[in-house]
Amino acid sequence: MRNIKISKSNYTPLARQPVEYVERKGKGHPDTLIDGIVEKFSVELSKRYIEEAGEILHHNVDKALIVGGESETGFGKCRITKPIEVILSGRAVRSGPGFSVPVDDIAVEAARTYLKENTRFLDVDKEVVYTSKVMKGSSDLGGIFKRSADVPLANDTSFGIGFAPFSETEKLVLEAERLLNGAEFKKAAPEVGEDIKVMGVRDSGAISLTISAAMVGNLMASMDDYARSKEKVMESVMKLAKGITNLDVNAEVNTGDDENGEDVYITKSGLSCEAGDDGSVGRGNRVNGLITPFRRMTLEAAAGKNPVNHVGKIYSVAANEIAKDIVSIYPQIEECNVYIVSQIGRKISDPKHLNIEVALEGGASPDPIKNKIFDIADSALENLGYLTNELVDGKYSIGY
Repeated sequence: MRNIKISKSNYTPLARQPVEYVERKGKGHPDTLIDGIVEKFSVELSKRYIEEAGEILHHNVDKALIVGGESETGFGKCRITKPIEVILSGRAVRSGPGFSVPVDDIAVEAARTYLKENTRFLDVDKEVVYTSKVMKGSSDLGGIFKRSADVPLANDTSFGIGFAPFSETEKLVLEAERLLNGAEFKKAAPEVGEDIKVMGVRDSGAISLTISAAMVGNLMASMDDYARSKEKVMESVMKLAKGITNLDVNAEVNTGDDENGEDVYITKSGLSCEAGDDGSVGRGNRVNGLITPFRRMTLEAAAGKNPVNHVGKIYSVAANEIAKDIVSIYPQIEECNVYIVSQIGRKISDPKHLNIEVALEGGASPDPIKNKIFDIADSALENLGYLTNELVDGKYSIGY
């Protein structure tokens, strides 16, 4: 029997705590961009391995950087003067009996494609330089990968953490960024760039949102245009908030601006990385798309890790899915936290330990539903292999 422990949480559910912080780095933030790039790289590499070798081969391409460039900005006259650099690194199988995989070409094309699909005003050929420094993997980790017969063996001793449900603050922060980077809003306000960050603070029954939005200077003629664009952002988020929470909400946009001195957040590309801001894998959103310091979290950088046996990635996704399944079946559970720890060389379907903490309404005991909760977690582990296919199919965003 798998080592699954279920207990009553000793913590007050977050929704009933007096203070909460939540952050979302939007899809154009450099940390989010590099996460998306390396995950795209892993997906494309996995597909090529299947074509060439009939299976996904060992790789972890989660070490990568975006090095910011330089730009000159002004209303109607922005330009990038020094290109952004994307440096891709990690480990990957390059060849085997009867096949050879162009890892570096796949890396560069994945980066270029991802940037093209997720930005509107960046010239991905002229304003970005790409470098691949991916090397061959170590023999011991490759050996563990090959030894997995029916069930993959964990290639690391690591852990994943997930929780459910989202609080109102978490929902608002997540949906605010998605709204501002959505197609409908961009059609109405094309001058609002992709580099958007939302920080939410709930305190004393109210939520305050601080929104950072890189504006596209070439689509604005004056400071008045800029001010109107900020107002569009604020009004749209405040309208969204009314459908998510009854708490008082206030929003501020680009609070670092000095509008009198015309020192404001304008860019050529709608991205902060055009002028010095850098990005690194794992410094952005967790796999659920948020940064939640008042929750249990792991520092695991999931993006770019292989979807077959890297438990830091697989368990992070699985823990969140198990938590969501449990609270959807048992709505009387106010909060569910799931922790899964691996042991290198052990079957990923049989983790070293899986711990589930639940807080029920009224402080009730979970004993009457413990067996059912066990079955949910046990079934998820038994069928863990499905996550590999879904990760390769791009079902999970892995934080971006």
